[in-house]
Amino acid sequence: MVNSFANFHVATKAAVLALLIASPWLLVQVTIVILGPDKEITEMPVCKSTSGNCAHLGGGDDYRLNEQYSTFINQSADSIYNNLIEYLNYHDWRLVYEDSPGESYFVHFVETTKFWQFPDDVIVLIQPNDSGGCLIEIHSESRLGWGDLGLNPERIDTVYRELIAPN
Repeated sequence: MVNSFANFHVATKAAVLALLIASPWLLVQVTIVILGPDKEITEMPVCKSTSGNCAHLGGGDDYRLNEQYSTFINQSADSIYNNLIEYLNYHDWRLVYEDSPGESYFVHFVETTKFWQFPDDVIVLIQPNDSGGCLIEIHSESRLGWGDLGLNPERIDTVYRELIAPN
């Protein structure tokens, strides 16, 4: 029996090997494009009571948080919004929907996991308060799958810290 693969050039063998190694990642990327396209979220969602891929802060619906955070921030809504935009720009996260009725801000953006590039929807609502501060609500949810390995609660931690950082 003749090994016909042995007759191929080394560069061809390397290309075939690279494709075989990368094929699971490529398959996942195609699946994400098909099953998880961007859809605008225009209202603050809540996590299902049995969700393992969602975390939420504020609005009376705290769910799967690593820490308890105050939803009242003693900074203006504009200041908090500017911090959010800086965070988005710094990390190059994809803005899907934004609305600012009056002095409030509603922002939906997508963060992706590092290697597999799974998309996670993050929604932030910032509302001014009569005392000069503002109320915030943050929602983070994996678009695909049933679990998040704790990533969404960690993301709430990160986004919260970035929002309240002094300018």
